[in-house]
Amino acid sequence: MTRLIIAAGGGGDAVAAAMLHAALYGDEEPGVILTYAWDRLLIDPVPGPRGARDFTGLRPITPTVSAVPAEARPIAPAGSTLPLLAAALPHTFALLDPGQGAVGITCQLEELISHLEPVSIDLLDVGGDILARGDEPTLKSPLADALTLAAASQVNAPVRLLIAGPGLDGELPPDELRPLLGPLVHTLTAKDVEPISSILEWHPSEATAMLAATARGVRGTCEIRDAGLPVPLTDEAPRVYEIDLGEALSRNNLALALMATTTLDEAETHSREICGFSEVDYERDKAKRLNDRSPAKLDAESALHQLARFEVRARSRGVTHTTFRRITETLNVDGTERNALCQLLINSGLVYNDAPLWRIVASL
Repeated sequence: MTRLIIAAGGGGDAVAAAMLHAALYGDEEPGVILTYAWDRLLIDPVPGPRGARDFTGLRPITPTVSAVPAEARPIAPAGSTLPLLAAALPHTFALLDPGQGAVGITCQLEELISHLEPVSIDLLDVGGDILARGDEPTLKSPLADALTLAAASQVNAPVRLLIAGPGLDGELPPDELRPLLGPLVHTLTAKDVEPISSILEWHPSEATAMLAATARGVRGTCEIRDAGLPVPLTDEAPRVYEIDLGEALSRNNLALALMATTTLDEAETHSREICGFSEVDYERDKAKRLNDRSPAKLDAESALHQLARFEVRARSRGVTHTTFRRITETLNVDGTERNALCQLLINSGLVYNDAPLWRIVASL
């Protein structure tokens, strides 16, 4: 009785898929989570998604789909969280490779569905940017979601589209999403978060971290990303809604344009034309800036001083929480110093861990 969950945007959507499986199908056997290997530059310094050729140790499932087991390794300099997820969770993590565009992803889906004969297929997006038209000024990363939406809409099998945590990705405001949401499927609770608790301690996803935090009862305003975007943590945030797949496709202009694409380059071109940008271009530009600079070595005294100033400014903006990614960006700390910084924060007493978010103290 296999359940297939497609993590629409990769990254944290794969972690959320494990949380959703626990919430909806917890008493059943582990599921199959189909996801991109597309991590933040903090984890993978190579822009864009990784394909099968970027790994060693993959386990073939079908001619075009492979599982990423715990012993798989990304080929340097690439990085990936998928082997760590496979080691920590009982689910099978199958690799979604967008190298051949939406046509290739459709083929992968059809093969996997034929092989698994799943009793259900869920397409999960955390935040709701899969419902974007493409012209929203707050939109940052539409390409991955649009590709999976375009492909899922073409398979000859029923696919249920689920939105978890409306607005938590900071791309579409909750007020804009609310009229588009269908039936409430589930409200996540602290119990649903338990299977992924250890993962949230190291995984860089911000939207899934906020989803888990709100499921645990955290409320306030969380500041995310390098730009310091404020995201409200409300009672609505831990909810999971069903959306009509056809309606989502008809709304998403980028997904409609991607239906017949056969390369990622072609998909990027459509994204530039419809949205005015490609998030892979953003990653390329950011990677170049990071490569051109000398990352700051972690100096405890200096880091704590910067952190104290950040807290004062954040509180003045009404911010109650932030993410570890936001802290690393603020302190200009790279991935090699990640663990040292985390330990410094835990020991400092300046920032209290409201797991998996960091609570901004009211006064210093």
